[in-house]
Amino acid sequence: MYHLLEMMKENFSHHIFFSAGLLLIGGYFLGKLAQKLKFPSITGYIVSGIIVGTSGLKLITHENMEMLLIISEITLSFIALIIGGEFSFSKLKIYGKKILILTLSQLFLTFALVSFGLSLLGISGSIALLLGSIAAATAPEVTFVIVQKLKVKGKFVDYLHGIIALNDVGTIILFSVVFTLFTTSISEHKVNIGISVLHGFLEIAYSLIAGVISGLLIHFSNKKKRNLKEIKIITLGILFLTTGICLSLHLSPLIANMTIGMMLINLSKRNLRILFALQPLMAPLYAVFFAIAGSELSFSIFQNRSVLFAGLLFIILRTIGKYCGIYFSAKVMKVDANVTKYLGLGLLPQAGVAIGLVLFVQASPLIENTSMEVQAQIVQMVNIILMSVFVNELLGPPIAKYAITKSSIVKK
Repeated sequence: MYHLLEMMKENFSHHIFFSAGLLLIGGYFLGKLAQKLKFPSITGYIVSGIIVGTSGLKLITHENMEMLLIISEITLSFIALIIGGEFSFSKLKIYGKKILILTLSQLFLTFALVSFGLSLLGISGSIALLLGSIAAATAPEVTFVIVQKLKVKGKFVDYLHGIIALNDVGTIILFSVVFTLFTTSISEHKVNIGISVLHGFLEIAYSLIAGVISGLLIHFSNKKKRNLKEIKIITLGILFLTTGICLSLHLSPLIANMTIGMMLINLSKRNLRILFALQPLMAPLYAVFFAIAGSELSFSIFQNRSVLFAGLLFIILRTIGKYCGIYFSAKVMKVDANVTKYLGLGLLPQAGVAIGLVLFVQASPLIENTSMEVQAQIVQMVNIILMSVFVNELLGPPIAKYAITKSSIVKK
């Protein structure tokens, strides 16, 4: 067995097609096994990635991993588009105010609990605030795929889609404010807080504008089209262009593509056929996407006891913040019992957005020139987030599936 693995590493693992095929086949079989064990198939995909990735057999090279991340960007673009497609104005009129209050309640309670709890543990106040702002992030891709697989509908799903979309917008704004305060505290030069916060708002505004323009382009380009193949080509082309432009200009492709979906569904109900045309592409993309996420997870983060303890506290306080923030605000607004009881559990998965914010901190030029002490604190922060993502990638999907199943209507 050992010689077979060595032969595979030496002769095949350098090729991107081998890596992609390995993730697809492994994801398929372990996804089926997960379903038989009453877990969501996502859990199987992630475990397959762990087995062949950096924590397991190491059959995927670093170079191939960087190339495979393109698939992650594509998948997130599709998911954001379809989540946006749930934002019809008719639903917003009914649930809009409640969704906004629920989103803000869980976001700020999570931020406050994590920040305060970690500062009591001895973590620097500014780092604790950064961790608190990142704790607010969720994983819309996980929740969305579970909803799609279970084929559920109803108020619970409407609330869930609304909150996971608004939550990441709120997280970006909150993180922008906190990161500005953090860089001000460590910088030898004065940083204009107002300008930095304005920059965060402009990033969101420009992302929304990009989404509006692209949504209009897709709508009018496909308005008279009947051939689904032509619709698919035009939509994919504009979607890829939008994602590429947003990434190049450091905007949010997640917000831009959600806006495209919202534009399409509200401009015409006929645009549902555009979303329908993309459905055949989704299953293999989901499998590779979550397997890639699993292959990047590393057990090495559990070796440091201080990180282990801080990471566990982070996960517990984040869970309390998400659940209680939804539960108590929903109780006050007299939201349906199923939504009140289970909605917070659907927000526990955490992945791409949190990692993206951590990478942003690491890549900031202001961080590179700081003291060794600050550098060590940043490393500790990164490890805490990675541990949270590791745990929530594995435990979050089955918990979210339980919540969605218990509270939603299953389509027959």
